Amino acid sequence: MRDFTLQAYKDLLIALQQSAYQFITFEQYCIAKQSNGALPPKVVILRHDVDLKAANSLATAQLEAELGIVASYYFRVVPQSNQPEIITQIAALGHEIGYHYEDMGIFNGNHVQAIAHFQQQLAYFRTYYPVKTICMHGNPTSKWDSKDLWKHADYKDYGIIGEPYYDIDFSQFFYLTDTGRCWDGYNVSVRDKVPLHQDNWNSRGLKFHSTYDIIKGIENGLLTKEGINQIMITTHPQRWTNSKKEWILEFIIQNLKNTIKYILSKRNT
Repeated sequence: MRDFTLQAYKDLLIALQQSAYQFITFEQYCIAKQSNGALPPKVVILRHDVDLKAANSLATAQLEAELGIVASYYFRVVPQSNQPEIITQIAALGHEIGYHYEDMGIFNGNHVQAIAHFQQQLAYFRTYYPVKTICMHGNPTSKWDSKDLWKHADYKDYGIIGEPYYDIDFSQFFYLTDTGRCWDGYNVSVRDKVPLHQDNWNSRGLKFHSTYDIIKGIENGLLTKEGINQIMITTHPQRWTNSKKEWILEFIIQNLKNTIKYILSKRNT
């Protein structure tokens, strides 16, 4: 069965639901954390980085809504992501909208301009949704780490209550990301990874390549056996499609990207 189709994605969500996981947005998690509120016994924070092909994000958002699931969608400022009609529709389905920021890269490390731009774009996205959380965009070809912006400012000063790479305790949350168009792409990822915790997860057999590998791990009780009750899942919806033409194109492009990212990751070690 082909991976990275909407059916594969639906199968994953249903497997999690059948294993008693409940879905919350990152905003809901941050609010609960601030107020010392209780989380569900088994919880999934479902995060989507809308890098490209915003229409694909609407498809995943609609699928989630049909299953009674809420998720967090982070949009970039570039036109391939920033599609007003789609942002409006996703928000109307009950999902969270956030800013997928990359301001340091846009302004070549000039933090003064980057902070001003961040404020402008945050105000823009707040015309669609009362944005409370943000998430960095990890451009592997940029010399600038988006998170470096916070060496010069504090996102809490702008009404932001959470950024996943700062406000998730990955010793408590198991992290799954489809970076690299697989679920074990951390070897080629330049920024979207948590190496210290990844080594621990790997040693416990919590290493998955395909979506159906994850489903198997849920259904055979591996996640339960290893005490995985809190999960953050990150997807890039441009990778998930039922169109065979788009699926093949994404497969080819991502394999090329993975080669480049692997070279860059080795250069940075």
